[in-house]
Amino acid sequence: MRALLLACLMSFCAVAWAEPPETDWLALMPQSDQKALEAMPEIDHNTPESAGAFTQKGGLKNPKGLPAVMYSTKTVSGMDGKTIRIGGYPVPLETDAKGRSTVFFLVPYPGACIHVPPPPPNQLILIRYPKGLKLTDIYTPLWAIGTLKIEKVSNDLADAAYAMDASKVRVVEDKDLN
Repeated sequence: MRALLLACLMSFCAVAWAEPPETDWLALMPQSDQKALEAMPEIDHNTPESAGAFTQKGGLKNPKGLPAVMYSTKTVSGMDGKTIRIGGYPVPLETDAKGRSTVFFLVPYPGACIHVPPPPPNQLILIRYPKGLKLTDIYTPLWAIGTLKIEKVSNDLADAAYAMDASKVRVVEDKDLN
């Protein structure tokens, strides 16, 4: 009986400490926005920003004149308060005294901070991670794990429709991709 109780306890602990399954970025976007993105015409990427040169504030904000879906802050209510694990790339905003990133945007594809147009606000997540993470390369994919909140965030760099107080942020490893 003790062995059975111990086995159950170990099984419970393994489940309790396991990471949630991966959440796809499209789960953050309502179906109507997904359809609008699929129907969107080709966008010209021939701008100074596409080479990584920003001449004004708002490098992750979409320029005027794009289809409405590119400015969408529509969210999926079922995602509010849900604990998720989502993969993406960091756009650092704040660091602590040790140089660790404590606040950053998580974006769905590498280089979103230098591509035009950037993702819509419902495809950006503001990550707050007080523990901090040393970022050496914005092209290194990360997992962010925590409770997702519908929270509109706007600053000089970007607008986001979601935020997360992350319980864990880590680099994606090869074993994660199997």
